[in-house]
Amino acid sequence: MKRLLARRPAKDAPAAVEEEWDVDEPATEDYVGGWSTGARANTSALLRWTAWGLLLISPVLGAAAFARASTTSTAQPTVAASAPAGTGSQGAAGFATLFVAQYLRAGEGDQDKLAAYYPAAAELQLEGEPGRRHGEQLTVVRLRQTDRDVWSVTVAARIVSDTEPTAKETKAADTAAGDSRPSAAEAAADSIHYFQVPVAVGPAGGGATGYTALSMPAEVAAPARIKAPDLIYGPEQPAVSSDPRTEAVTQFLLAYLTGSGELDRYLAPGTKLTAIKPAPYAGVAVDQMRIEGDQGSEPVSTVPKDGTRSRLVVTVRATDHDKVRVPLSYALTLKARAGRWEIAALGGAPSPALPAQAAPTTASTP
Repeated sequence: MKRLLARRPAKDAPAAVEEEWDVDEPATEDYVGGWSTGARANTSALLRWTAWGLLLISPVLGAAAFARASTTSTAQPTVAASAPAGTGSQGAAGFATLFVAQYLRAGEGDQDKLAAYYPAAAELQLEGEPGRRHGEQLTVVRLRQTDRDVWSVTVAARIVSDTEPTAKETKAADTAAGDSRPSAAEAAADSIHYFQVPVAVGPAGGGATGYTALSMPAEVAAPARIKAPDLIYGPEQPAVSSDPRTEAVTQFLLAYLTGSGELDRYLAPGTKLTAIKPAPYAGVAVDQMRIEGDQGSEPVSTVPKDGTRSRLVVTVRATDHDKVRVPLSYALTLKARAGRWEIAALGGAPSPALPAQAAPTTASTP
């Protein structure tokens, strides 16, 4: 809309023609709420592009979040995992064995050698000449955990004197006196000794495990022996040459122990065994057999149908290269195929019988 602006003429000034100025005002139809239609269009376009951008990038952001969560969840068990209570048992056993070996050799002045295993040994009083005896056949016979980081290790050792044994002198004196019984010194020298050592286990820095003894070794009694469990086999009986199982076992052991014959000829399909090399024996004779389910009935001279299995324990006499025969025992599984027995497995131990199941009890009706 246009307005007319009039200027009044100055005094004494000649009348002048009135001048008009045109002032353009913005059209009301181009502005809405203070926003021009162009600005509004630009804003709408920006919002649309932002929405499309978020829509397109959301799968990427979701995948990244999932990958990060997976990485975090995978790493957590590694960070949170702690060493189980049973760690260090093998190292503790070896540490105790070395300690006992050094302890048996120790004598006066060897405190520092023992302190390497048990620090308080530096203040001990030791007697006797160092190296007067040593241990042989050292082996761990018992290993039990007494606390989270403490193991009690029992080491067996045969003690051998490195000096002139007094036991022989004592025996000579007893023989002269008419007493042929072994002396206490001889009995102790010929026996196995057992030493119990408590070993603490802990981190030693750099991811390593450290060990230390908590006391000097304690000599203890031999571990208790238990009654042998019942086995699945029948009574022991002589190996009869007419039994096909005797022939199969003999041929297999000759190839296995003496290198006589091709071992694979006596193995069932799928069985993998390797003959001992070099061959430790020159001959093998099968003496006794214990057969699963066999109660010592009439000798068997036939082979059952294919696929039949028979488990047995055989006792053999193997002749070594100096012509001395030694007894050996093997737990074997035989399998029938094509009218003969083949070796299906060489067991690690005889199979124990399953415990008898208790008969079910029935409640009486009142």
